[in-house]
This record gives sequence, C-alpha cells and structure tokens, in this order.
Amino acid sequence: MAAQHPVNIRLIDHVVIRARDPRALLAFYREVLGCALEKEQTGVGLYQLRAGASLIDVVAVDGELGRNFPQPPADDAPNMDHFCVQVEPWDADAIREHLRAHGIEAGEVVQRYGALGYGPSLYIRDPEGNTVELKGPPTEAAG
Repeated sequence: MAAQHPVNIRLIDHVVIRARDPRALLAFYREVLGCALEKEQTGVGLYQLRAGASLIDVVAVDGELGRNFPQPPADDAPNMDHFCVQVEPWDADAIREHLRAHGIEAGEVVQRYGALGYGPSLYIRDPEGNTVELKGPPTEAAG
C-alpha cells in the first residue's frame, strides 16, 4: 500500500479577493450569495465571509494588507480567474430568478466537471469583475 501523501487537501479553505470597493463586494456576497460576515478587521482592511465550510476573504486595496500588492486589480487585469462554490439544493430557475432580482446576469447552465464530478453550473461576475461559478450537486461522480 502506498504511503499517504503528506499534503491531503479536503476542501478549499478560503479565497482572497482584492477589492477597490469592499462594501459593494461585501453586499454582493452577503445579499446575493447568502454569505455571513464572520470576521472584520477594518484596521488592516480584511473582511472574512463564511461560505459553507470555507471562507471568502475580501481585502481592501487601500488597506494595510491591500497595499502589499504592487497595483490594484483592474478590469483588464483581474486579480483571479474564478472560484467555484457548491450550491445545494440546485434549482436553476430559482437561482436565476434570484440573481435577476439582484441585477446579476448569469451565464447558461452547463454540465461541468468539478471536485465532486460532473454537474450543473453557471457563471456570474461580482461587483469587482471576478467570475464566480455556482455549481450544483454532481450528476456523475468523479473518479
């Protein structure tokens, strides 16, 4: 039997998003995606949102932590490609209606491969231009 790898990743712990307008980003993740503000360190410009078992950290570009980067994110140079969050239960119509009510344009629902296998997903953008993939439960298990 092979030895277990010393780094055994179980889930995404957190993602960090640099924000020009942290209040707009916090409103998006709280009101549109239902995340709860778990920890706020305004002195350094860090806001941590609970996203299921993971965290989404928002760092203000003009805060102490945000000034550690050479330049703020820009529309032509985003600070990441995208991140994906699992959504369950998956009701595409209800999700799309909720997003529409918040003025969020959603991409089409497509079967995509993720950590748990193939399942429905769609892409949206947050107020800072970051792409967020909303992914439903697997219809075909990974393996």
